[in-house]
Amino acid sequence: MKAWEHFRTITYHKFLVMKGCFKVGLYYQGIMHDLSKYMPSEFLIGAKYFQGNRSPNNAEREDIGYSSAWLHHKGRNRHHFEYWIDYSAVEIKGGMAPAPMPVKYVVEMFMDRIAASKVYEKENYNDAKPLEYFMRGKGCLMHEKTKKQLIVLLKMLAREGEETTFSYIRHVILKK
Repeated sequence: MKAWEHFRTITYHKFLVMKGCFKVGLYYQGIMHDLSKYMPSEFLIGAKYFQGNRSPNNAEREDIGYSSAWLHHKGRNRHHFEYWIDYSAVEIKGGMAPAPMPVKYVVEMFMDRIAASKVYEKENYNDAKPLEYFMRGKGCLMHEKTKKQLIVLLKMLAREGEETTFSYIRHVILKK
């Protein structure tokens, strides 16, 4: 078990998200981001499956066929689009359908993706990495409005960098 390494990784990730959230004015979300990762149901699994170059949830999924830590995590953290999937009463009667995310959670999800890319890419990180990662998993069950908002931010980050994108978020996106 690699408890110390896992603790350092999730704490560094949390710090990066907090720093980004603070830059755009989302102070409460920056402080509260991913606190469930320190709960035993997530932390112990993360320490057991820790590898340092990808999410331990993927390793748990490969080992037992699902990730109990992820199921716990996504149900408690509104910055994950999976939190916003529910049964549809209209579109797909009785089927699963995504709901649009409030913009403050889209922004936190954006910060989360930047932080995860920085943590796992290390010295190979550049501002295009979060967009590249998103495009690899593009077939996700995310509401179209949410997906469009996220893609706009990821493309802006790749083209114009953090300073410009964070300013746009603070002064335009979160002012609406």
